[in-house]
Amino acid sequence: MTDSPPGDEWAKAAACAGVRITELSEPGGFEDVFRLFDGIWRPAPGNPPVTVELMRALSHAGNYVAGAYEEDRLVGASVAFFAAPPGQVLHSHVTGAVSGRGVGFALKLHQRAWALARGLDRITWTYDPLVRRNAHFNLTKLGARPEEYLPSFYGTMNDAINAGDESDRVLAVWHLSQPHVLTAIRQRPRPPRVPPEAVVALADRDDRPVPGRTDARTVLVAVPSDIEALRRTDPAAAGAWRRAVRDTLGELMRQGAQVTGFTDQGHYIVERTG
Repeated sequence: MTDSPPGDEWAKAAACAGVRITELSEPGGFEDVFRLFDGIWRPAPGNPPVTVELMRALSHAGNYVAGAYEEDRLVGASVAFFAAPPGQVLHSHVTGAVSGRGVGFALKLHQRAWALARGLDRITWTYDPLVRRNAHFNLTKLGARPEEYLPSFYGTMNDAINAGDESDRVLAVWHLSQPHVLTAIRQRPRPPRVPPEAVVALADRDDRPVPGRTDARTVLVAVPSDIEALRRTDPAAAGAWRRAVRDTLGELMRQGAQVTGFTDQGHYIVERTG
């Protein structure tokens, strides 16, 4: 284990979550991460999110592998590597933590401090646009913004969370020093601005997607309240949501529209720029 990066935000968040965050560099720490991720994602044999050997190689090459410990028990971890353009970007490949404790937030702030200490100005990662809590966390808690829609990005994924669904993702970009990011990470949230003339391009009605209009400057795109539960209880509805969000949000982003926020009601706020 190595010393943690300087910075107040991550240290305060770690203290609030009751964890100690540190970089990992020894096989025992990587094995802890492997077991934690195995418990979170429950992947098929031979298909882990990241292997012990890869974490060892990434860490040895100077990339980011960190864990959050509650006393001696690992409760969160994150793995990231340098990306293009060189000297500017860190790509966060996987982050997992026990839910509802603020551990994930503390880990992301630690990752941010680590990146800033190395002269980087942004961190990227992918996430499933249908998972409402992740959209809220990424856009509202952190201030990241989706900048690219990636259909079937990982192909078939054989784990307990994603099984039976296509692996569409959006690329989130976290510009580490932008004013709205600083406001978010200091936990001074501002309600997202939704102009009165905004229209609903995709609505949620009884766990079903209902298409609407897309012919306004600002449009709202809903996602289901719990896509993971829907995959188990109603796979057809989950599939309908995947196709509807791809056709609506994906097409808007392909045309150059920008996602500027996420509402408490579970809508992406999408602004046309032209």
